[in-house]
Amino acid sequence: MEKQEIHRLLSLPLPELIAEADAVRRESVPPRVELCNILNAKSGRCGEDCKFCAQSGRHSSGIDSYPLKERQEIIAAALKAKKMGAERFDIVTSGDRLSKDELRLIVDCVREITLNLKIKMCASLGSMTEGELLLLKNAGLTRYHHNIETSERFFPNIVSTHSFQDRINTIKAAKKVGLEVCSGGIIGMGETMEDRLDMAFILKQLGVDSVPINILVARPGTPLESLKPLSPEEVIRTVAIFRIILKDKIIKLAAGRESILKDSQVLAFMAGANGMLIGGYLTIRGRSIEEDRKLVAEIEKSWQT
Repeated sequence: MEKQEIHRLLSLPLPELIAEADAVRRESVPPRVELCNILNAKSGRCGEDCKFCAQSGRHSSGIDSYPLKERQEIIAAALKAKKMGAERFDIVTSGDRLSKDELRLIVDCVREITLNLKIKMCASLGSMTEGELLLLKNAGLTRYHHNIETSERFFPNIVSTHSFQDRINTIKAAKKVGLEVCSGGIIGMGETMEDRLDMAFILKQLGVDSVPINILVARPGTPLESLKPLSPEEVIRTVAIFRIILKDKIIKLAAGRESILKDSQVLAFMAGANGMLIGGYLTIRGRSIEEDRKLVAEIEKSWQT
């Protein structure tokens, strides 16, 4: 669907938009929710200035900071993810780049987890070269996560220490070495719906496989701390538009789904989402796994009708 056609959908009553997006989902993806769990394996002290991020060393957010976790801690977290029912386990580190020693440790972890735990491995390690990504792929990594965050136009309002093109370069490198790519962004940072449309179309052009939609939870001490939260309706509209544009991609609800959507989470899945993070986020606690299991059962049951 072209961008001009999408604009007609923006003014549709929400039930009509949800129905249109749900029809696309039913035609394009299996009726199941992909569950992912992430580990904040290295926290804080980041030199980048992303305005939304509590892990930036330039902000005073008061989060826990620590160096890269030890090998056994990472492997234990992967085992926990598998036990909670996650299909994928994602090792995430703060900062734009890893040292050689850090990368070597993570490669070893990916290899061991892949061989022994049989859970699909993902990683979100900042900017990477083709050679670094190939090391991870050969160790068993199946998907690399690297958000573009927002539109190219709005990006400089959020980040100044690296460019939008820098992010695109890493995504293209990951695709080139044969990895799947998980890339999306954050809504509610002051961008317009036009920015969100641009973000969705860029992700479509890049051919990414999975698109996480984070909803800004304004953190104290960050430059965006005073922003008003999005309404559940605006979030659901955005999810629906992304499904219609991206058709057969995984659209994954991430940070903010509990605190912003609250009791409207099922509606977001009726509007096209088909994946979610479970077990918490980088610096934000999630719901209990029992609550999320009930939610998944409710969603998948509704998809059978």
